[in-house]
Amino acid sequence: MGRLVVVSNRLADPRKPAAGGLAVALGESLQRTGGLWFGWSGTIAQDMADGEGHLHTRSSGKVTLATVDLSRNDYETYYEGYANSVLWPVFHYRLDLADFNTRYLAGYRRVNQLFARKLKALLRDDDTIWVHDYHLIPLAAELRALGCRQRIGFFLHIPLPPALLIAAIPQHDWLMRSLFAYDLVGLQSQADVAHCIRYMTTEAGAELLPGQRLAANHATVEVRAFPIGIDVQEFTRLGQSPEALETYENVCKEYSRRQLLLGIDRLDYSKGIPQRVRAFRELLERYPDNEHSATLLMIASPSRDAVNAYADLRHELEGLCGAINGNFGDIDWMPVRYIHRTVARKRVPGLCRASRVGLVTPLRDGMNLVAKEYVVAQNPEDPGVLVLSRFAGAAEQLKDALLVNPYDAQGMAESIQAALHMPLQERQRRHRSLLENIARFDVHWWRESFLQALQSSATSASAA
Repeated sequence: MGRLVVVSNRLADPRKPAAGGLAVALGESLQRTGGLWFGWSGTIAQDMADGEGHLHTRSSGKVTLATVDLSRNDYETYYEGYANSVLWPVFHYRLDLADFNTRYLAGYRRVNQLFARKLKALLRDDDTIWVHDYHLIPLAAELRALGCRQRIGFFLHIPLPPALLIAAIPQHDWLMRSLFAYDLVGLQSQADVAHCIRYMTTEAGAELLPGQRLAANHATVEVRAFPIGIDVQEFTRLGQSPEALETYENVCKEYSRRQLLLGIDRLDYSKGIPQRVRAFRELLERYPDNEHSATLLMIASPSRDAVNAYADLRHELEGLCGAINGNFGDIDWMPVRYIHRTVARKRVPGLCRASRVGLVTPLRDGMNLVAKEYVVAQNPEDPGVLVLSRFAGAAEQLKDALLVNPYDAQGMAESIQAALHMPLQERQRRHRSLLENIARFDVHWWRESFLQALQSSATSASAA
Protein backbone atom coordinates (compact mmCIF):
# COMPACT_ATOMS: atom_id res chain seq x y z
CA MET A 1 0.00 0.00 0.00
CA GLY A 2 1.18 3.52 -0.76
CA ARG A 3 0.24 6.44 1.42
CA LEU A 4 -2.96 6.26 3.49
CA VAL A 5 -5.24 9.29 3.21
CA VAL A 6 -7.98 9.52 5.85
CA VAL A 7 -10.87 11.93 5.29
CA SER A 8 -13.39 12.78 8.00
CA ASN A 9 -15.49 15.74 9.03
CA ARG A 10 -13.17 16.44 11.98
CA LEU A 11 -9.71 15.13 12.72
CA ALA A 12 -7.44 14.74 15.72
CA ASP A 13 -3.70 14.75 16.15
CA PRO A 14 -2.96 11.01 16.54
CA ARG A 15 0.11 11.72 18.69
CA LYS A 16 -1.85 13.49 21.42
CA PRO A 17 -2.98 11.38 24.42
CA ALA A 18 -6.51 12.80 24.24
CA ALA A 19 -6.92 11.82 20.59
CA GLY A 20 -9.02 8.75 21.41
CA GLY A 21 -8.93 5.14 20.26
CA LEU A 22 -10.02 5.81 16.67
CA ALA A 23 -7.37 8.48 16.12
CA VAL A 24 -4.70 6.25 17.62
CA ALA A 25 -5.77 3.31 15.45
CA LEU A 26 -5.76 5.37 12.27
CA GLY A 27 -2.59 7.10 13.40
CA GLU A 28 -0.63 3.84 13.28
CA SER A 29 -1.24 3.39 9.56
CA LEU A 30 -0.88 7.11 8.89
CA GLN A 31 2.51 7.24 10.60
CA ARG A 32 3.67 4.06 8.89
CA THR A 33 2.83 5.33 5.39
CA GLY A 34 3.62 9.02 5.93
CA GLY A 35 -0.07 9.61 5.50
CA LEU A 36 -2.49 12.51 5.21
CA TRP A 37 -5.54 13.25 7.37
CA PHE A 38 -7.97 15.72 5.82
CA GLY A 39 -11.13 17.37 7.20
CA TRP A 40 -12.86 20.47 8.47
CA SER A 41 -10.75 22.74 10.66
CA GLY A 42 -13.58 23.50 13.07
CA THR A 43 -13.29 27.16 12.08
CA ILE A 44 -16.28 29.12 10.77
CA ALA A 45 -14.95 32.03 8.70
CA GLN A 46 -17.52 34.80 8.97
CA ASP A 47 -16.48 36.78 5.89
CA MET A 48 -15.75 33.90 3.53
CA ALA A 49 -17.92 33.12 0.52
CA ASP A 50 -19.70 29.77 0.34
CA GLY A 51 -17.69 26.93 -1.14
CA GLU A 52 -14.30 28.67 -0.91
CA GLY A 53 -12.56 27.38 2.23
CA HIS A 54 -9.00 28.19 3.23
CA LEU A 55 -6.63 25.19 3.36
CA HIS A 56 -4.26 24.78 6.29
CA THR A 57 -1.56 22.09 6.60
CA ARG A 58 0.78 21.10 9.39
CA SER A 59 2.87 18.09 10.33
CA SER A 60 2.48 15.66 13.22
CA GLY A 61 5.44 13.34 13.01
CA LYS A 62 5.24 11.69 9.59
CA VAL A 63 1.55 12.61 9.24
CA THR A 64 0.26 15.66 7.40
CA LEU A 65 -2.87 17.21 8.90
CA ALA A 66 -4.82 19.24 6.32
CA THR A 67 -7.93 21.22 7.23
CA VAL A 68 -10.40 23.51 5.47
CA ASP A 69 -12.42 26.37 6.95
CA LEU A 70 -16.16 26.67 6.27
CA SER A 71 -18.33 29.69 5.72
CA ARG A 72 -21.18 30.32 8.14
CA ASN A 73 -23.78 29.28 5.57
CA ASP A 74 -21.87 26.14 4.61
CA TYR A 75 -21.62 25.14 8.26
CA GLU A 76 -25.34 25.70 8.84
CA THR A 77 -26.51 23.85 5.73
CA TYR A 78 -23.91 21.08 5.44
CA TYR A 79 -23.17 20.25 9.09
CA GLU A 80 -26.09 21.44 11.21
CA GLY A 81 -28.51 21.05 8.32
CA TYR A 82 -28.20 18.05 6.03
CA ALA A 83 -25.76 15.97 8.09
CA ASN A 84 -27.32 16.39 11.53
CA SER A 85 -30.91 17.45 10.82
CA VAL A 86 -31.59 15.04 7.93
CA LEU A 87 -29.15 12.12 7.82
CA TRP A 88 -28.62 11.67 11.56
CA PRO A 89 -32.32 11.38 12.51
CA VAL A 90 -33.31 9.35 9.45
CA PHE A 91 -30.40 6.93 9.81
CA HIS A 92 -31.42 6.49 13.47
CA TYR A 93 -35.03 5.74 12.43
CA ARG A 94 -36.41 9.13 13.60
CA LEU A 95 -38.24 10.54 10.59
CA ASP A 96 -40.34 12.58 12.97
CA LEU A 97 -37.28 14.63 13.97
CA ALA A 98 -35.88 15.19 10.47
CA ASP A 99 -35.94 18.69 8.93
CA PHE A 100 -36.08 18.34 5.15
CA ASN A 101 -35.21 21.96 4.40
CA THR A 102 -34.44 22.30 0.68
CA ARG A 103 -31.42 24.55 1.41
CA TYR A 104 -29.59 21.81 3.23
CA LEU A 105 -28.91 19.49 0.31
CA ALA A 106 -27.28 22.26 -1.74
CA GLY A 107 -24.95 23.06 1.15
CA TYR A 108 -24.10 19.39 1.68
CA ARG A 109 -23.17 18.95 -1.99
CA ARG A 110 -21.26 22.22 -2.04
CA VAL A 111 -19.05 21.29 0.93
CA ASN A 112 -18.37 17.82 -0.44
CA GLN A 113 -17.32 19.44 -3.71
CA LEU A 114 -15.13 21.86 -1.75
CA PHE A 115 -13.47 18.99 0.12
CA ALA A 116 -12.89 17.13 -3.16
CA ARG A 117 -11.24 20.14 -4.83
CA LYS A 118 -8.96 20.88 -1.89
CA LEU A 119 -8.09 17.23 -1.36
CA LYS A 120 -7.34 16.48 -5.02
CA ALA A 121 -4.47 18.98 -5.00
CA LEU A 122 -2.82 17.02 -2.17
CA LEU A 123 -3.22 13.50 -3.60
CA ARG A 124 -0.66 11.16 -5.14
CA ASP A 125 -1.46 8.54 -7.74
CA ASP A 126 -0.71 5.59 -5.43
CA ASP A 127 -2.67 6.91 -2.42
CA THR A 128 -5.33 4.80 -0.73
CA ILE A 129 -8.21 7.00 0.47
CA TRP A 130 -10.43 6.08 3.43
CA VAL A 131 -13.51 8.32 3.85
CA HIS A 132 -15.44 8.30 7.12
CA ASP A 133 -19.07 8.77 8.04
CA TYR A 134 -22.33 10.31 6.95
CA HIS A 135 -21.01 13.83 6.45
CA LEU A 136 -19.05 12.74 3.37
CA ILE A 137 -21.11 10.05 1.62
CA PRO A 138 -20.78 11.62 -1.87
CA LEU A 139 -17.09 12.56 -1.57
CA ALA A 140 -15.80 9.73 -3.77
CA ALA A 141 -18.24 10.67 -6.54
CA GLU A 142 -16.97 14.25 -6.41
CA LEU A 143 -13.35 13.02 -6.52
CA ARG A 144 -14.11 10.75 -9.48
CA ALA A 145 -15.71 13.69 -11.30
CA LEU A 146 -12.40 15.54 -10.91
CA GLY A 147 -10.51 12.63 -12.47
CA CYS A 148 -9.27 10.83 -9.33
CA ARG A 149 -8.62 7.13 -9.91
CA GLN A 150 -7.15 6.16 -6.54
CA ARG A 151 -8.64 3.29 -4.57
CA ILE A 152 -11.30 4.77 -2.24
CA GLY A 153 -13.10 3.13 0.68
CA PHE A 154 -15.93 4.42 2.86
CA PHE A 155 -16.96 3.51 6.41
CA LEU A 156 -20.30 4.50 7.94
CA HIS A 157 -20.04 4.76 11.72
CA ILE A 158 -23.79 5.16 12.28
CA PRO A 159 -26.51 2.63 11.35
CA LEU A 160 -27.97 2.36 7.86
CA PRO A 161 -31.78 2.11 8.03
CA PRO A 162 -34.14 -0.02 5.92
CA ALA A 163 -34.82 0.97 2.33
CA LEU A 164 -38.21 2.55 2.98
CA LEU A 165 -36.73 4.92 5.58
CA ILE A 166 -33.88 5.91 3.27
CA ALA A 167 -36.46 6.55 0.56
CA ALA A 168 -37.99 9.27 2.74
CA ILE A 169 -34.91 11.46 2.16
CA PRO A 170 -35.41 13.91 -0.73
CA GLN A 171 -33.08 12.86 -3.61
CA HIS A 172 -32.16 9.69 -1.77
CA ASP A 173 -31.39 8.06 -5.10
CA TRP A 174 -28.56 10.54 -5.76
CA LEU A 175 -27.19 10.07 -2.26
CA MET A 176 -27.14 6.27 -2.33
CA ARG A 177 -25.98 5.95 -5.95
CA SER A 178 -22.93 8.00 -5.01
CA LEU A 179 -21.73 4.97 -3.02
CA PHE A 180 -20.94 3.24 -6.33
CA ALA A 181 -17.97 5.59 -6.69
CA TYR A 182 -16.26 3.71 -3.84
CA ASP A 183 -14.36 0.45 -4.17
CA LEU A 184 -15.48 -0.73 -0.73
CA VAL A 185 -18.27 0.37 1.61
CA GLY A 186 -17.92 -0.76 5.21
CA LEU A 187 -20.87 -0.87 7.62
CA GLN A 188 -21.11 -1.69 11.32
CA SER A 189 -23.31 -4.77 11.22
CA GLN A 190 -24.74 -7.50 9.03
CA ALA A 191 -28.16 -5.91 9.50
CA ASP A 192 -26.81 -2.69 7.95
CA VAL A 193 -25.36 -4.67 5.04
CA ALA A 194 -28.74 -6.32 4.46
CA HIS A 195 -30.43 -2.91 4.44
CA CYS A 196 -27.88 -1.58 1.94
CA ILE A 197 -28.25 -4.54 -0.40
CA ARG A 198 -32.02 -4.34 -0.16
CA TYR A 199 -32.01 -0.64 -1.06
CA MET A 200 -29.56 -1.01 -3.93
CA THR A 201 -31.40 -3.93 -5.52
CA THR A 202 -34.94 -2.60 -5.09
CA GLU A 203 -34.50 1.17 -5.38
CA ALA A 204 -31.31 1.59 -7.44
CA GLY A 205 -31.78 -1.40 -9.74
CA ALA A 206 -28.42 -2.91 -8.81
CA GLU A 207 -27.43 -6.50 -9.52
CA LEU A 208 -26.14 -8.52 -6.56
CA LEU A 209 -22.93 -10.31 -7.51
CA PRO A 210 -20.94 -12.93 -5.56
CA GLY A 211 -18.92 -11.61 -2.62
CA GLN A 212 -21.55 -9.02 -1.58
CA ARG A 213 -20.73 -6.89 -4.60
CA LEU A 214 -23.33 -4.66 -6.21
CA ALA A 215 -23.25 -3.54 -9.85
CA ALA A 216 -25.17 -0.64 -11.42
CA ASN A 217 -24.47 2.06 -14.01
CA HIS A 218 -21.19 0.45 -15.14
CA ALA A 219 -19.79 0.55 -11.60
CA THR A 220 -19.32 -2.08 -8.90
CA VAL A 221 -18.98 -1.69 -5.15
CA GLU A 222 -18.31 -4.26 -2.44
CA VAL A 223 -20.40 -3.92 0.74
CA ARG A 224 -19.21 -5.64 3.93
CA ALA A 225 -19.60 -5.46 7.70
CA PHE A 226 -16.58 -4.32 9.71
CA PRO A 227 -17.79 -3.94 13.32
CA ILE A 228 -15.57 -1.38 14.98
CA GLY A 229 -13.88 -2.24 18.26
CA ILE A 230 -11.96 -0.49 21.00
CA ASP A 231 -8.26 -0.44 21.84
CA VAL A 232 -8.43 -3.07 24.59
CA GLN A 233 -4.85 -2.64 25.76
CA GLU A 234 -5.16 1.15 25.86
CA PHE A 235 -8.41 1.01 27.83
CA THR A 236 -6.95 -1.57 30.22
CA ARG A 237 -3.97 0.72 30.85
CA LEU A 238 -6.38 3.60 31.36
CA GLY A 239 -8.08 1.54 34.05
CA GLN A 240 -4.80 1.45 35.98
CA SER A 241 -4.35 5.22 35.89
CA PRO A 242 -4.46 7.14 39.20
CA GLU A 243 -7.67 8.88 38.14
CA ALA A 244 -9.43 5.59 37.36
CA LEU A 245 -8.29 3.92 40.57
CA GLU A 246 -9.28 6.96 42.63
CA THR A 247 -12.70 7.03 40.99
CA TYR A 248 -13.21 3.32 41.64
CA GLU A 249 -12.31 3.63 45.31
CA ASN A 250 -14.44 6.74 45.84
CA VAL A 251 -17.50 5.26 44.12
CA CYS A 252 -17.19 1.98 46.02
CA LYS A 253 -17.00 3.92 49.28
CA GLU A 254 -19.89 6.26 48.38
CA TYR A 255 -22.17 3.40 47.32
CA SER A 256 -20.94 0.73 49.74
CA ARG A 257 -24.51 -0.10 50.73
CA ARG A 258 -25.93 0.10 47.20
CA GLN A 259 -25.84 -1.83 43.96
CA LEU A 260 -24.89 0.67 41.28
CA LEU A 261 -26.44 0.74 37.81
CA LEU A 262 -24.47 2.88 35.34
CA GLY A 263 -25.43 4.63 32.13
CA ILE A 264 -22.91 6.80 30.26
CA ASP A 265 -24.06 8.52 27.08
CA ARG A 266 -23.98 11.63 25.04
CA LEU A 267 -27.37 13.32 25.50
CA ASP A 268 -28.96 12.27 22.22
CA TYR A 269 -32.45 11.07 21.35
CA SER A 270 -30.97 7.91 19.79
CA LYS A 271 -29.58 6.71 23.14
CA GLY A 272 -32.88 5.72 24.76
CA ILE A 273 -32.11 7.56 28.00
CA PRO A 274 -35.70 8.43 29.05
CA GLN A 275 -36.74 4.84 28.28
CA ARG A 276 -33.92 3.62 30.54
CA VAL A 277 -35.06 5.84 33.40
CA ARG A 278 -38.65 4.62 32.98
CA ALA A 279 -37.40 1.04 33.13
CA PHE A 280 -35.62 1.85 36.40
CA ARG A 281 -38.86 3.26 37.80
CA GLU A 282 -40.58 0.04 36.70
CA LEU A 283 -37.87 -1.91 38.54
CA LEU A 284 -38.57 -0.06 41.79
CA GLU A 285 -42.33 -0.53 41.42
CA ARG A 286 -42.25 -4.23 40.52
CA TYR A 287 -39.37 -5.29 42.76
CA PRO A 288 -39.53 -3.36 46.05
CA ASP A 289 -36.44 -5.17 47.36
CA ASN A 290 -34.42 -2.67 45.29
CA GLU A 291 -35.57 0.28 47.39
CA HIS A 292 -32.65 1.63 49.41
CA SER A 293 -30.50 -0.88 47.52
CA ALA A 294 -30.23 -0.01 43.81
CA THR A 295 -29.04 3.37 42.56
CA LEU A 296 -28.98 4.50 38.94
CA LEU A 297 -26.03 6.75 38.07
CA MET A 298 -27.04 8.44 34.84
CA ILE A 299 -24.30 10.46 33.09
CA ALA A 300 -25.50 12.30 29.99
CA SER A 301 -22.90 14.64 28.55
CA PRO A 302 -24.11 17.81 26.78
CA SER A 303 -24.90 17.56 23.08
CA ARG A 304 -26.29 20.31 20.82
CA ASP A 305 -28.26 21.94 23.62
CA ALA A 306 -29.28 24.78 21.29
CA VAL A 307 -31.27 22.38 19.08
CA ASN A 308 -34.90 22.10 20.16
CA ALA A 309 -35.03 18.28 20.08
CA TYR A 310 -32.05 18.08 22.44
CA ALA A 311 -33.33 20.79 24.76
CA ASP A 312 -36.68 18.97 24.97
CA LEU A 313 -34.87 15.72 25.73
CA ARG A 314 -32.93 17.33 28.55
CA HIS A 315 -36.08 18.75 30.11
CA GLU A 316 -37.86 15.40 29.82
CA LEU A 317 -34.97 13.61 31.47
CA GLU A 318 -34.71 16.10 34.31
CA GLY A 319 -38.42 15.74 34.95
CA LEU A 320 -38.29 11.94 35.00
CA CYS A 321 -35.31 11.82 37.37
CA GLY A 322 -36.88 14.38 39.68
CA ALA A 323 -40.17 12.49 39.79
CA ILE A 324 -38.47 9.19 40.69
CA ASN A 325 -36.40 10.80 43.43
CA GLY A 326 -39.46 12.56 44.77
CA ASN A 327 -41.65 9.46 44.76
CA PHE A 328 -39.15 6.84 45.92
CA GLY A 329 -36.24 8.68 47.54
CA ASP A 330 -35.55 8.94 51.23
CA ILE A 331 -33.31 10.98 53.49
CA ASP A 332 -30.46 8.50 53.10
CA TRP A 333 -31.17 7.27 49.55
CA MET A 334 -31.47 9.04 46.19
CA PRO A 335 -32.58 6.47 43.59
CA VAL A 336 -31.25 8.39 40.56
CA ARG A 337 -28.05 10.40 40.39
CA TYR A 338 -28.27 12.42 37.16
CA ILE A 339 -25.20 14.26 35.85
CA HIS A 340 -25.44 16.52 32.80
CA ARG A 341 -21.78 17.16 32.07
CA THR A 342 -18.82 15.38 30.53
CA VAL A 343 -16.88 13.04 32.81
CA ALA A 344 -13.13 12.83 32.15
CA ARG A 345 -12.30 9.74 30.09
CA LYS A 346 -9.64 8.67 32.59
CA ARG A 347 -12.39 8.20 35.19
CA VAL A 348 -14.67 6.08 33.00
CA PRO A 349 -12.95 2.71 33.69
CA GLY A 350 -13.27 3.29 37.44
CA LEU A 351 -16.98 4.06 37.12
CA CYS A 352 -17.55 0.97 35.00
CA ARG A 353 -15.63 -1.34 37.34
CA ALA A 354 -17.55 -0.11 40.40
CA SER A 355 -20.97 -0.72 38.79
CA ARG A 356 -22.88 -3.96 39.22
CA VAL A 357 -24.87 -3.38 36.02
CA GLY A 358 -23.95 -1.48 32.87
CA LEU A 359 -27.00 -0.14 31.04
CA VAL A 360 -26.34 0.43 27.33
CA THR A 361 -29.82 0.68 25.88
CA PRO A 362 -29.98 2.89 22.76
CA LEU A 363 -33.05 2.97 20.58
CA ARG A 364 -30.64 2.62 17.65
CA ASP A 365 -26.87 2.77 17.46
CA GLY A 366 -24.28 1.93 14.84
CA MET A 367 -22.11 0.07 17.35
CA ASN A 368 -21.81 1.66 20.84
CA LEU A 369 -18.31 1.31 22.20
CA VAL A 370 -19.36 2.08 25.79
CA ALA A 371 -20.72 -1.48 25.93
CA LYS A 372 -17.29 -2.87 25.08
CA GLU A 373 -15.51 -0.52 27.46
CA TYR A 374 -17.81 -1.61 30.29
CA VAL A 375 -16.87 -5.25 29.77
CA VAL A 376 -13.12 -4.58 29.55
CA ALA A 377 -13.19 -2.52 32.77
CA GLN A 378 -14.67 -5.35 34.88
CA ASN A 379 -12.90 -7.41 37.50
CA PRO A 380 -12.90 -10.95 35.97
CA GLU A 381 -13.25 -12.48 39.43
CA ASP A 382 -16.38 -10.49 40.26
CA PRO A 383 -17.66 -8.92 37.02
CA GLY A 384 -20.70 -6.75 36.55
CA VAL A 385 -23.44 -7.56 34.01
CA LEU A 386 -23.94 -5.79 30.69
CA VAL A 387 -27.58 -5.04 29.81
CA LEU A 388 -27.54 -4.20 26.11
CA SER A 389 -30.17 -3.01 23.65
CA ARG A 390 -30.77 -5.41 20.80
CA PHE A 391 -30.89 -2.31 18.57
CA ALA A 392 -27.23 -1.48 19.16
CA GLY A 393 -24.85 -2.76 16.50
CA ALA A 394 -22.80 -4.30 19.30
CA ALA A 395 -25.63 -6.77 19.97
CA GLU A 396 -24.59 -8.83 16.92
CA GLN A 397 -21.23 -9.54 18.61
CA LEU A 398 -22.03 -9.40 22.34
CA LYS A 399 -24.61 -12.16 22.54
CA ASP A 400 -23.69 -13.04 26.13
CA ALA A 401 -24.96 -9.69 27.36
CA LEU A 402 -28.56 -9.53 28.56
CA LEU A 403 -30.23 -8.27 25.38
CA VAL A 404 -33.28 -6.07 25.90
CA ASN A 405 -35.90 -4.09 24.02
CA PRO A 406 -35.61 -0.46 25.22
CA TYR A 407 -39.22 0.21 24.24
CA ASP A 408 -40.41 -2.43 26.74
CA ALA A 409 -40.02 -0.93 30.22
CA GLN A 410 -41.36 -4.04 31.96
CA GLY A 411 -39.06 -6.37 30.04
CA MET A 412 -36.07 -4.15 30.77
CA ALA A 413 -36.95 -4.09 34.47
CA GLU A 414 -37.07 -7.89 34.52
CA SER A 415 -33.65 -8.10 32.84
CA ILE A 416 -32.14 -5.57 35.25
CA GLN A 417 -33.53 -7.56 38.18
CA ALA A 418 -31.97 -10.70 36.70
CA ALA A 419 -28.64 -8.88 36.33
CA LEU A 420 -28.70 -7.70 39.94
CA HIS A 421 -29.29 -11.25 41.19
CA MET A 422 -27.20 -13.20 38.67
CA PRO A 423 -25.00 -15.87 40.31
CA LEU A 424 -21.26 -15.30 40.29
CA GLN A 425 -20.49 -18.32 38.11
CA GLU A 426 -22.85 -17.15 35.37
CA ARG A 427 -21.49 -13.60 35.54
CA GLN A 428 -17.96 -14.95 35.13
CA ARG A 429 -18.95 -17.16 32.19
CA ARG A 430 -20.69 -14.34 30.37
CA HIS A 431 -17.81 -11.95 31.02
CA ARG A 432 -15.20 -14.39 29.68
CA SER A 433 -17.13 -14.88 26.47
CA LEU A 434 -17.74 -11.16 25.97
CA LEU A 435 -14.14 -10.22 26.70
CA GLU A 436 -12.79 -12.85 24.30
CA ASN A 437 -14.90 -11.45 21.47
CA ILE A 438 -14.00 -7.83 22.24
CA ALA A 439 -10.28 -8.60 22.44
CA ARG A 440 -10.32 -10.55 19.18
CA PHE A 441 -12.25 -7.96 17.19
CA ASP A 442 -10.57 -4.84 18.53
CA VAL A 443 -10.02 -1.51 16.77
CA HIS A 444 -6.72 -2.73 15.28
CA TRP A 445 -8.48 -5.75 13.75
CA TRP A 446 -11.09 -3.35 12.34
CA ARG A 447 -8.48 -1.10 10.73
CA GLU A 448 -6.38 -3.89 9.24
CA SER A 449 -9.42 -5.87 8.04
CA PHE A 450 -10.86 -2.87 6.24
CA LEU A 451 -7.59 -1.79 4.63
CA GLN A 452 -6.76 -5.34 3.51
CA ALA A 453 -10.23 -5.70 1.99
CA LEU A 454 -9.86 -2.34 0.26
CA GLN A 455 -6.50 -3.34 -1.22
CA SER A 456 -7.82 -6.64 -2.50
CA SER A 457 -11.14 -5.28 -3.71
CA ALA A 458 -11.83 -6.39 -7.25
CA THR A 459 -14.42 -3.71 -8.02
CA SER A 460 -14.38 -1.49 -11.04
CA ALA A 461 -15.24 1.76 -9.27
CA SER A 462 -11.70 3.11 -9.50
CA ALA A 463 -11.64 2.46 -13.21
CA ALA A 464 -15.08 3.91 -13.89
